[in-house]
Amino acid sequence: MEQAVKERIEKFASALIDQNSAQPIIEPNSNSKGFWYGGGNIIFHNAKYYLCGRYRDDGDSRTGIGAGERGLELAIFSSDYVDGPWEKIKSFSKLDLTHGNENVISIEGSSLLVTDSEIDLFISTEKDRPYPDEVIDFQKKGTGIWDIDLISASSVEELEVDNIRGALRTEELGSLHIKDPFAFNLNDNFEGVGLFFCSHPFTWASSNTGLAIKSAGEKEFTIKSFSAFGRGSSWDVACARVTDRLEIPKVGIMEDLPTTLLYFYDGAECLRSLDESPAAAKRPRGYSCEEIGGIGIGYEEEFPLIKRFSEDFPQFISPYGTGCSRYVSTHITNEGIIATWQQSQNDMSQPLVSNFLPIERICQIFSS
Repeated sequence: MEQAVKERIEKFASALIDQNSAQPIIEPNSNSKGFWYGGGNIIFHNAKYYLCGRYRDDGDSRTGIGAGERGLELAIFSSDYVDGPWEKIKSFSKLDLTHGNENVISIEGSSLLVTDSEIDLFISTEKDRPYPDEVIDFQKKGTGIWDIDLISASSVEELEVDNIRGALRTEELGSLHIKDPFAFNLNDNFEGVGLFFCSHPFTWASSNTGLAIKSAGEKEFTIKSFSAFGRGSSWDVACARVTDRLEIPKVGIMEDLPTTLLYFYDGAECLRSLDESPAAAKRPRGYSCEEIGGIGIGYEEEFPLIKRFSEDFPQFISPYGTGCSRYVSTHITNEGIIATWQQSQNDMSQPLVSNFLPIERICQIFSS
C-alpha cells in the first residue's frame, strides 16, 4: 500500500474516532472510577438504530467477584436517529443470562448482528465453572471461566433469554477464557458469519484475537484460529482485541483500490499497573480493564489477513482520565459514518461516546 494512501487512512481514522469531539450518549451507573457502559456495537434494523453494551460497576477481577459487582447488566438501546436520543428497551441481569447448571457471575462484551433472517445477540459471560484439574490452583476464589452465548430472534425487541444457548467455549489452557465477541457477515450475500473474540490463558497474562466461522447452512461455529490477530511488539505487547471492521468508502484515491477494511482493536502494554521511573517517558500503557486503541488494515479478498497499522504507538488515547479508549463500533449511513466507543473521563468513569463523520468530510479526506 502506498504511503500516501496510508496517510489518508490514518487521517480518516483519527477524524472518525475524534477523542475531543466525541459526546457521551450512554452514562454509566456512577460518574466515578470503575463504572462504565460499553463493550458492544451499533446496528440498523427495521428503520431503527440499536446499540448494545454492558453496565459495569466497580470491582477487580484479579481478586474475585467479591471485590465488587463488575459486569452486572446487559442493556440494549434504540433510537429513531443516528445521533439519538437513546432509549433503553432491553435489560438482562446476570440471573437472566444464567442457563443450565452454571451461574453467571459477570457480563462483558456483546455484539448484535443482522443476518438474512434474524437478529443475533452474542454475549460473553463468566460462569462459575471450575478450571481443568491440572491448573485448578490458578483459579481465584469467586471467579469462573468466560465463554460466549447466543440469543436469536426475528427482531431486537423479540430477543429473550428463553432461547439462549452456548455459542463458543474451549478447554484449551492457552485460550481458556473466550469473551468480547464481534460478529459480522462474511459478505453481502450472508454466506456465513465470522466471529472475532478475545481469549486469555488460564494465567490471565495476555490476550489475542481469535476467529470462529459459521458457514452458510451450518449450525455451529468452528474456531479457525486463537491468534487471527495476535499481540503486537510494543504498546500492545500484552493484548490485542479486535472490536470492529469497517469497509473504507470507495471515494477519491480509494475508488480504484481493492475493497479495504479498517480494523479497530484494543491493546495494552501490560495487564497490571506498573511503577514508572520519574525519568522515563510518560505514556498510558493500558492495563487490565483500561485498554487504549489501535488500527489494522486488510483487503477483503485476503480475509482474514490483517496487517498491523499501529505498530509502535497506539492510535487512540482519551485526553481525559486514564487515557482509556476502547470497544470501537462503527456503522455506515447514507449521510456518513457513526462511531461509538468507551472513553475515560476526568471523573474516571467510562461512558459510551459517539462521533459522526459526514460523507462530505470523508470525500475531502480521500480526495485525489
